[in-house]
Amino acid sequence: MANKDYYEVLGLQKGASDDEIKRAFRKLAVKYHPDRNQGNTEAEEKFKEINEAYQVLSDPEKKSRYDQFGSAAFDGSGGFGGGGFGGFDGFDMGGFGDIFESFFGGGGGSSRRRNGPVRGNDIEYTITLTFEEAAFGVEKEISVTRSENCEHCHGSGAEPGSSVKTCPKCGGSGQVRVQRQTPLGNFVSTSTCDQCGGSGKITEKPCTACRGNGNTRKTRNIKVNIPAGVDTGNVMPLRGQGEHGLRGGSPGDLYVRINVTPSKVFTRKGNDVYIDAHISMAKAALGTEITVATVDGNVKYTVPAGTQSGTMFRLKGKGIQRVNSSGKGDQYVKVIVDIPKTLNERQRKALYDLMEASGESSGDVTPHKKKLFGKSK
Repeated sequence: MANKDYYEVLGLQKGASDDEIKRAFRKLAVKYHPDRNQGNTEAEEKFKEINEAYQVLSDPEKKSRYDQFGSAAFDGSGGFGGGGFGGFDGFDMGGFGDIFESFFGGGGGSSRRRNGPVRGNDIEYTITLTFEEAAFGVEKEISVTRSENCEHCHGSGAEPGSSVKTCPKCGGSGQVRVQRQTPLGNFVSTSTCDQCGGSGKITEKPCTACRGNGNTRKTRNIKVNIPAGVDTGNVMPLRGQGEHGLRGGSPGDLYVRINVTPSKVFTRKGNDVYIDAHISMAKAALGTEITVATVDGNVKYTVPAGTQSGTMFRLKGKGIQRVNSSGKGDQYVKVIVDIPKTLNERQRKALYDLMEASGESSGDVTPHKKKLFGKSK
């Protein structure tokens, strides 16, 4: 720690108050405590650093010396005379025992939660719909495999008629206190009771159906009412349809993720749909009535004379219904004017006549060349 900034180690600015130093130390000590980071040497070193910094900054005399001369005044040992942390066994937690107790052991509330009711896990299912099913809604039946309370023992894990006793080792808490000696001193932590597995109870005769687990794996068919307007990426939560809880805990939820296959006719963007309508040059110039496919069926639409290729027309309310709403999106029709790739003589003459009638010169047109067949002489 020589030449290091003790304030920086605790995440503070120089001149921080005693309360600020104490709060910063508590927060970091909890985060990097060895019992929460077992096997993590980096966390252990960090824990040593924050304790060294706190030992200096929490002592008014040492803090004054540090503010004047820096960490060099403590020969890199936080004021322990070069002994490092060898003499740390008798370290007084400075009134922070309650903090470590709540996180690392002894807390009655934590023990009670461990062997109390546990909510079941959530599960997820992906369902694939056609474009039409998504647009109009559909009822589907899906098959999910989940953990359920054993029907034989009703989730107790004990064979019906057998007795269940309080675990003699942990006294029903589901946890046992373990005292460990570390380079930083003696710490008391808690671990799951190995005799009852954390349940706090010993079963005289485990259930023969679930082998004492209380839960079994079951496959269930569930009906899902999918509303109109869903789209790829939407997720439907089905409350209480997930895995069953333990020891009377509530069941989890089932999340149905929607995937929609693209339509061969329509392109969907949100609740709006898009479609292309092809017409000839003559119809685009003279105007015409076309039949347009919509999600609700075919409709007639009048294309005005002089419509250019790429023009977009809007059919209000002809899109996809908004989920759980009476409103609908719109449909957009893009007009594409088809230019013929080949012309017969009659069509060619008609176009020349059109050019002359429009005041255009036919000489600007690329001459039409007929293909020659046979061998040249």
